[in-house]
Amino acid sequence: MIIPKSMFRTLNANWLPFADAASEGLPLRQILRLSLFQVSVGMATVLLGTLNRVMIVEMSLAASIVAIMIALPVLIAPFRALLGFKSDTYRSAIGWKRIPFLWFGTLWQFGGLAVMPFALIVLSGDNVHDVPFAGEVLAALAFLMTGLGLHMTQTAGIALAADRADCDTRPRVVALLYVTFLAGMAISALIVGWLLRDFNELQLIRVVQGCAVATLALNIVALWKQEKVRPMTREERAAPRPSFREAWADYMGGGQAGRLLAVVFVGGLAFNMQDVLLEPYGGEIMGLSVAATTTLTAVWACGALVGFWLAARWLGQGTDHFRMAARGILIGIVAFSAVIFAAPLGSGGLFYGGAFGIGLGMGLFAVATLTAAMDMPKRGVVGGGLALGAWGAAQATAAGLAVALGGGIRDSVQGLANAGHLGAGLMTPDIGYSVVYHVEIGLLFLTLIILGPLVRTRILDTSQTRSSRIGLADFPT
Repeated sequence: MIIPKSMFRTLNANWLPFADAASEGLPLRQILRLSLFQVSVGMATVLLGTLNRVMIVEMSLAASIVAIMIALPVLIAPFRALLGFKSDTYRSAIGWKRIPFLWFGTLWQFGGLAVMPFALIVLSGDNVHDVPFAGEVLAALAFLMTGLGLHMTQTAGIALAADRADCDTRPRVVALLYVTFLAGMAISALIVGWLLRDFNELQLIRVVQGCAVATLALNIVALWKQEKVRPMTREERAAPRPSFREAWADYMGGGQAGRLLAVVFVGGLAFNMQDVLLEPYGGEIMGLSVAATTTLTAVWACGALVGFWLAARWLGQGTDHFRMAARGILIGIVAFSAVIFAAPLGSGGLFYGGAFGIGLGMGLFAVATLTAAMDMPKRGVVGGGLALGAWGAAQATAAGLAVALGGGIRDSVQGLANAGHLGAGLMTPDIGYSVVYHVEIGLLFLTLIILGPLVRTRILDTSQTRSSRIGLADFPT
C-alpha cells in the first residue's frame, strides 16, 4: 500500500500530543523546551530510588540509615509552598520572578549530584582518614542539596509555565509537564539501569556525575528566554507583600479541608513506605539484578501514567473525587498483596504487576485528592495555590516519614527475627519486608475509614458541570 504524499502535507503540529496546550503567549515549541526541567527532576528522582538499592545491597549499609538519607530530600518538600509564595511575590529590578529560583534550584541540584557518589563511598567505609560521622554528614548534605534544588526547580518551573499559559490552556500545559516528568522517570530508569548493569564504584561516579551535567544542560535549555524582562519601578518593589497567615486561615475555613488533609497524610504514609524497600526487596529476596530492579521505577511510572489517564476520563464522566480516591486505595491494597505473594510463589511477573498496581493506585489517589483540595470553596483571599501548597505539604511530609519508618520497621523486625525472638517459623530473610507491606495495607484500610464521610459529603455544588478535561492547573509532580 502506497501512502500519497498529499496526506503527509496535511499533517502539522496539531497532530502532536498536547498540541491543544499551545497558545499565543506560549507556543508548542516553547512548551516542549520548558518541559525539559521535568526530565531533569524525573532523572534525579530515579537516581534516589536506584541509590537506595545500591547502598543497601551493594554497599551493605543498614536500611535505616539509607531510609533517613532518602527521606531528607522528601522532607524539604513542605517548603515548596514557601518557595512558590516567595517566587510569586519576588521583586527584582528587571522584573524576573521565576527564572532566579529556577536557576539557583538547578545549581543546588547539580551540586548535590556532583558530590553524592563520593559521599556515598565515604559512607560505606572506603576512606583514607577515618573521621567520625564524616560519611553520614557528607551524604546528608548531598541529599539535602539535591532535594532543595529539585523542589525549587520544579516549583518555579511549573509556576512559570502557569504564568505564560492562558486560562484555557493552563490545565493542559501543566498536564503536559506532569506527563513529561513521568516519561523522564521511565526513560531515565531504563538508561541508568543499563549503565549500572555491571556495578562498581567508578561506574557509580560516572553515572551520577553524568546525570549532574545532564541536569545543568537540560535546565539551561529549558529556562532560556522563557521570562521577559519587565523593569520594575522603585514604588513597585517597595509595595507591601500579601500575608500568608490570612490566606491559610481562609483555606482552612473552606469546608472539610482538615479531614481531606488527614486523608492525604495517612494515604501518603500507606503508599510511600515501600519507596526505600521495593528495589532492595527485588534484589535481596527476588534475586533480581541492579538493572532489573531499576526498571521497577519505569513500571511504576507507567502505572502512574495509566492512573492519570483514567482519572482524566472518570472526572470527565462526572465521577466524584472521593470515590475515585477510594478506587485508587483499593487498587493499592491488591497491589501490595501481589508484592507479598510474589516471594513465596517465586513469580517475577507478580512482583512487577504489584509495582505497576502501586503506581496506578497512587496516581489515582493523588489526582483525586488534589482536585478535591483545589475545589474546596474559598472566600476569594487565595486561589488554588494555597490548596496546592497544603496538599503538597501533607503529601510530602507523609512521604518523608513513610520512607524513614519503612526502613526502621524493616531493620527492627528483621533483627528480632534473626535473633529468634519471633519464633523459628519467622526466621526468614523476607519477614522484615513483609511486615512493612502488611502495615501499608492496614494504613490503606484506615485511609478508607477517614475518607468515608467525605464520600457522603459533596463539597462542590451538584449543579456545577464538570469539564471534560482534567483541570490540574498546578499539579505538583
